[in-house]
Amino acid sequence: MSLLQAVSVGGCKASLDMTMEKLEATSELQSRLSSLSVSSFSGIASKNCNSNPLDRLQSTDLSRTVVYPDNQTKMDDNSNTKGLQQPTEDGEAPSEPAAGSDTQESNTNEKSSLPGERKALPPLAPASTWTSLSLKELKAKLRQEKDSVVTVYRGDIMTVHVPTVPDAKRVCWEFATDGYDIGFGVYFDWSPVTSRAITVHISESSDDEDEDDELEAGPVVPGDVEKGSKTVANSNLGEILPVYRQDSHLAVQGGSHDFPGEGTYHLKFDNSYSLWRNKTLYYRVYYSA
Repeated sequence: MSLLQAVSVGGCKASLDMTMEKLEATSELQSRLSSLSVSSFSGIASKNCNSNPLDRLQSTDLSRTVVYPDNQTKMDDNSNTKGLQQPTEDGEAPSEPAAGSDTQESNTNEKSSLPGERKALPPLAPASTWTSLSLKELKAKLRQEKDSVVTVYRGDIMTVHVPTVPDAKRVCWEFATDGYDIGFGVYFDWSPVTSRAITVHISESSDDEDEDDELEAGPVVPGDVEKGSKTVANSNLGEILPVYRQDSHLAVQGGSHDFPGEGTYHLKFDNSYSLWRNKTLYYRVYYSA
């Protein structure tokens, strides 16, 4: 046997001996582990598990009544149930009030009796009006009377307050102007009469508009004298004759109205549409039995 062959055989025997030693050590370790039991360790007790783990799951059968714990019931009691109808002892929800029931009627009555509501005013009969060509005669006569000739300035509205009196049945008026027309309207205030004196009130227009120098065409405040001003702020004021522009410079404008009851007439001479021209007004107001 050569030297090389002897070295090779010796290496194989050494490798075989190491493999055998590892196998013997592994076999000895397995024999020791198999001899151990759970009871060999202190503090650990053996317990068999349930053979059917699905039995520990909560039932999801919807046909069965689910009983909740007490703490969950309390949370449900504190939940927001506002606006939901609670069932009665019979298990039925309370019925809603029918339409037109006493509850709805009471609400309607409350709305209709709110304070500050405007009540409907009694109807007013139309005024009787006429014209006359006797301009010179009326102007000459009224120049002799006190406070019968006045100037209604541009943009102004002159209102004559004429209260009703027990000794008369109607109010009458006549008026004329120099050179140009003027707006005129009649209203009736149903407020109780506190004074029998005839008074004159002047108010200024809050929104003047340009006027044509020849035709004097333009809007009036309040309303439109071409279409009839119907803007009334006083809730007790009824309309008899809306404010229209009258050709009082061409003919005498006259009229009358029977008393509808106790109150005060408002005769409005409206020059609010005129931006440049003042109007000379001849007028008289009197009662008739």
